[in-house]
Amino acid sequence: KQWYQRRVAITAGITNNLRGMVFYFSTVVDGREYVVYMGRDKMENEDLLRWGWPEDVWFHVDKLSSAHVYLRLNKGEGVDAIPKELVDQCCQLVKANSIQGCKMAAVDVVYTPYPNLKKTGDMVAGQVGFHKNKRVVKVNVEKNNEVWKKLEKTREERDVDLKLEREGRDREDQEELKKRKKVQREMEKVQIEKERKEREMKSYKLMDANPDLCTSNQFDNESDAERELVDDFM
Repeated sequence: KQWYQRRVAITAGITNNLRGMVFYFSTVVDGREYVVYMGRDKMENEDLLRWGWPEDVWFHVDKLSSAHVYLRLNKGEGVDAIPKELVDQCCQLVKANSIQGCKMAAVDVVYTPYPNLKKTGDMVAGQVGFHKNKRVVKVNVEKNNEVWKKLEKTREERDVDLKLEREGRDREDQEELKKRKKVQREMEKVQIEKERKEREMKSYKLMDANPDLCTSNQFDNESDAERELVDDFM
């Protein structure tokens, strides 16, 4: 029943309030913790496609049916800098979760940043395209059961509200942006005040070095005094 409701909702474009079962995996590479996750079936995959995070990287067996595996990078990390060991773990996981791919000695796996995924209305559930093909990386992966079994031991199934999690992530991002802007404004104020004081100090030094120099106000005052003497004489 739940699967049927999700299929109807996806067809109607109203998956906002439906929860999904998602498999989560954890790993540590080069001293950094990472989360890898995938949907239980193609219906969960639709929710993952809709509510993924900008930091996510999508993995799939090329030209074969397979799970949609996502790697969640830490903020500030890019696709080009993903450690090879981490790429291999995700590739082995997606290969092991391909009905055909898991039986093959080697398969090609493609991966790309989540924002590069393209979903159009004419695509069936689980189908996806790309905005830019040049941002898609293809690697040949040979079977390595030890790697994916190690990752498989960390599997945890969760009933999650993907929309709610994405909205929470976006709010945190907005708050961080506000804080950075506030700090930037304060730094600009400090810089402006520093430059003002430097100009004043430069002006004072110039006056000390040239005591005969007078301001325009002083000239105006002297002119007024001279006019008064002339008036008195007259």
